[in-house]
Amino acid sequence: MINRLIFFIWFLTFSMSGFCQTVIPLYDKQIPNSIPAEDNEHWTSYNFLANVSQPTLTVFSPINPHSRAAVIVIPGGGYGALNIRYEGYDVAKRLNELGITAFVLKYRLPDDKIMPDKSVGPIEDAQKALLIVKTRAKEWNIDTSKVGVMGFSAGGHLAAFMGTHFNKTYIENINRVSLRPGFMILVYPVVSFTDSLGHLDSRTALLGKNPPNELIKTYSNELNVTSATPPTFLIHAEDDGLVSVKNSTAMFLALQKNKVPAGLHIYPTGQHGLYLEPAKNTWFDYCARWLKENNWY
Repeated sequence: MINRLIFFIWFLTFSMSGFCQTVIPLYDKQIPNSIPAEDNEHWTSYNFLANVSQPTLTVFSPINPHSRAAVIVIPGGGYGALNIRYEGYDVAKRLNELGITAFVLKYRLPDDKIMPDKSVGPIEDAQKALLIVKTRAKEWNIDTSKVGVMGFSAGGHLAAFMGTHFNKTYIENINRVSLRPGFMILVYPVVSFTDSLGHLDSRTALLGKNPPNELIKTYSNELNVTSATPPTFLIHAEDDGLVSVKNSTAMFLALQKNKVPAGLHIYPTGQHGLYLEPAKNTWFDYCARWLKENNWY
């Protein structure tokens, strides 16, 4: 109860700081690939959102929108919870300061109790979010060719999956809207599910224990890069003790091999979350610079 109250006070303060937010349910009717269950969503003691079963998209509209670009922000949490405050709402505010419209995705967390196939639940929600943004682009004055994704940690894995598997539609898409993001920003991302590179807790949460090799290959994004993969910027710390920096370097090399425009910045220190100086106060500036230099806003 105290946790919820603290977060409510924070969110109310945030809402009054000059940034407009609107929460949109991802699905009007029945959530696809779902099993009826009690809504047990709650905040953990470390301010992560757990047991997410009702996916939403929170729209952060800048007061001075001088860009037609948009970014869908995908928080991480090992596919077991969502670090939605620090890797979602706070990031959306920074994007708004650039004049960019931001959308924070609260996606379903894989759980056999709430979905028949937990391996596709998050990607269904991510594709649906992209579909909503593109379909309603005029409402937010967005250029559909400039809708990108920005993912953190396991959210980076989901974002990268969107950019490497967009030719497969996991949701109803009657009008065949392109589900390819315009660009990707991957921040200390889980890219691979291979034994040597992957964050195995994320893999187990999404695919279960001992998944078949073919499924591991499908969900290892560095193995699925093509020349059609969107331009990508990656940022990571070399001393990341949770998700190896080799995830980012492997992705960067795959992008280079396929001649996809890509940028990479590696801090010597910063740990997972880039919470150490100088990374803590400069990582977003590198992302903003890459966006600007590549004319995304």
